[in-house]
Amino acid sequence: MEFNFHEFLIKAQKANASDLHFREGKAPSLRVDGKIVKTNLKPLIEADFENILSKIARKDILEKIRVSNNVDFTYEIPEFSRYRVNYCKDLGLPKLTLRVIPYEIPTLDELNLPRYLSEFTKINNGIILVTGPTGSGKSTTLASMVDLINKEQQKHIITIEDPVEFLYTDKKSLITQRGLGTDTEDFESGIKYALRQDPDVILVGEIRDRETLEAAIEASETGHLVISTMHTNSCIQTLNRILGFFDDNASPLVVQRVVNTLRAIVSQKLLPKAQGGLAAAVEIMSVTPAISDYLSKNQFDDIYSLMQRSKTPALITMTSSIYALLKHGIITQDTALNYSDNKNELEQMIRGIYHGAKNMKDDF
Repeated sequence: MEFNFHEFLIKAQKANASDLHFREGKAPSLRVDGKIVKTNLKPLIEADFENILSKIARKDILEKIRVSNNVDFTYEIPEFSRYRVNYCKDLGLPKLTLRVIPYEIPTLDELNLPRYLSEFTKINNGIILVTGPTGSGKSTTLASMVDLINKEQQKHIITIEDPVEFLYTDKKSLITQRGLGTDTEDFESGIKYALRQDPDVILVGEIRDRETLEAAIEASETGHLVISTMHTNSCIQTLNRILGFFDDNASPLVVQRVVNTLRAIVSQKLLPKAQGGLAAAVEIMSVTPAISDYLSKNQFDDIYSLMQRSKTPALITMTSSIYALLKHGIITQDTALNYSDNKNELEQMIRGIYHGAKNMKDDF
C-alpha cells in the first residue's frame, strides 16, 4: 500500500509535531515536545520516497538533489502549513527532515518570551544576535521581533534567508524577502546589495563565517539594524565565536568594531514543561557601558559576573532564566538540572544560597 504523505502531515499537525523525519528503509518519525516519537508505520521503500519528492520538490530542486547530498528548500500546502525541508543522505540512502513553519507569526507574549525583547526592536542601528542550538526557536524569535517592527514602525525590512521561512505581510513596514540560491548568492553578497536597496532593518538568517560577520558589521556601522542568529549556546560563547572568526593580529581592531556595533545577544533553549509542551529559557546580554568596557578588555568572566549580579531584565543569565521557570512551576527540578550548563550555580539558587534570580523582574 502506498504511503499517504499528505494524510501523515495532517496527523502530524494534530499531534503538534515540530519536525518530521522520512528516510528510505525506516518508518517515519516525529518530534513532539522536544522528543522523537517513532511511528508504527511500515518502513518507507524507494517508491514511497520518490513519491514524496515528486510532491514537495520543484523541478529545479530535483535537479539539485541529483547532484548534491545536501539541499535546503521550502514546501507549502496553501492554507494548511509551510515547511522548511532538508534533503540529505543517511548511509547512502535519501532522508528528508521537515520543520513546521506556522503561517501566523506568534508574538513575543504568545511565545512566553521576556517582554524586554521588545525593547530591541526600537533600536535603530547595530547588531542583535539570537543564538542557541538547532531547534531552539531562534528563527521564530527573530520572526516575532521583525513582525513587531512591521506592526509598529514605518521601516523597510530586508530578510536574507536560506531558505525563506516565515512569510510576512506588509503592515506599517515594507518587507523584502530574499532567499539564497534564488534571489541572492550568499549572505555576504545579500547584505552588500541590501545596502543599495534603502533598508532600515536587515535580517540575516545566520552568521556562519567571517565574511558574513564583516558584512553585518559594515551594515550596522552605516546606520542599519542587523538582526541574525548564531549556533552558540550562551552569550559568552557567542563573543568567543565572534572573535574566533578573526586571527590574533586583527583582534584589537575587531574587538573595537564589535564593541561599537553589538547591541545585544539573546541566547535561548527550549525545555520540556512539567505539564507538556516546551518553554523557552532565555539569557539576555544587553551591551551596556559596563559590558562595553569589559568587552573591549576581553574580560568575559567579568561580563558574566555582572550578568549574575544584575537585577534588571537587560542582563539575565541562562541559569537565572531556568531558575525562574522552575520557581513558577513551569518545569520540574530534574528538567532544570538536566538542561543547565552551570549546575552548581543552579543548585545554589535552589537552596536559596544565591539570591540573584529572586530579584528578577517577572517576565513570565
